[in-house]
Amino acid sequence: MMATEKLMVHAVILAGGRGTRFWPRSRTRTPKQLLNIVGRDTMLQQTIARLKPLIPAERTWTVTNAEQAGAVRKQVPTATRKRVLIEPLGRNTAAAIGLAAIHVRNIARGDALMAVLPADHYIEQPRKFREIMNSALNVASEPERMVVLGIPPTRPETGFGYIERCGEPIEAKGFAVFAVRRFTEKPELKLAQEYTASRNYHWNAGMFFWRASTFLENLKSFLPKTHAALERLAEFIGTRGYERELRAIYPKLQNISVDYAVLEPATCIEGPPRVFVIPAEVGWSDIGSWAAVYQLLAKKSGENVLAGQGHTLDAEGNFLCSPSKFVAAIGVRDLVVVETPDALLVCPRDRAQDVGKIVKWLEAQRRKDLL
Repeated sequence: MMATEKLMVHAVILAGGRGTRFWPRSRTRTPKQLLNIVGRDTMLQQTIARLKPLIPAERTWTVTNAEQAGAVRKQVPTATRKRVLIEPLGRNTAAAIGLAAIHVRNIARGDALMAVLPADHYIEQPRKFREIMNSALNVASEPERMVVLGIPPTRPETGFGYIERCGEPIEAKGFAVFAVRRFTEKPELKLAQEYTASRNYHWNAGMFFWRASTFLENLKSFLPKTHAALERLAEFIGTRGYERELRAIYPKLQNISVDYAVLEPATCIEGPPRVFVIPAEVGWSDIGSWAAVYQLLAKKSGENVLAGQGHTLDAEGNFLCSPSKFVAAIGVRDLVVVETPDALLVCPRDRAQDVGKIVKWLEAQRRKDLL
């Protein structure tokens, strides 16, 4: 599976999301990826640190938006700051990755390998993760091949996309690699139960590996207008006219995820497989809510987790986050309590997914002071 030419590896970190389910800590300018949700470092800093032994800072790119760019630059290493790409407005992951691909190609003066990763995921086993990344890059070094990491499901989750693998595994640097049969978005519970039981399905964690040329060629095939617009923009990289052209061109790009735009149609092409999945048991979590934070931090069932000072009496299963105030919790069960200087969240742990609805209400009320 080894390609004959040696390509440099670039990391592309997608850091433009809002993380509304982490309100009141997550705000427009300081979303989830810029917060220390789990551990001392922020999610973005943890993501970059995981890559350091494999990909140096000068080959690490971060794609974000104008509102968050200043905070992102402060958090990334010095050598990474000039690799921060700013989207004038959100156009989903196909456009964001395409923007990064033309910049990677430009700086590499030719082709390069890309590892595309979310900024806000938790990985319990970073060393094993890097080993799997190496395996994925080995497969992706072959032209036309694209690789996605699949998380073996631990429960019938309806909030994730699924990847169905097929055929016999191919070994790449000690890890099994499977061809992808299809992608399925957020199935109903019954179907999710079937997927989990079959062991042929994996959660799609949004971690991708390919050559810059492979991605751009697929973008040309499946999203030709977006590809053409990005190629026009590529002519201005490094010139004074780049920002002007970026603002003019970017709103015209199609607003679609890379899964729908590229990966799904690529699996349908006749001939040898082009899309592959590597099962990755690395202690992954997308940390999608305060309840997920509790599950990561609680060492045993029913434990109270305190982020800050406090004391509990006849209470269990609570997540209490109050950096500036002492919290006393008496006789309460399975609550999430998150305090900031201007807001307080109180909800049952099993309703933590609904925090985003509060953000939508605040938007409708035009409470920009709380967003």
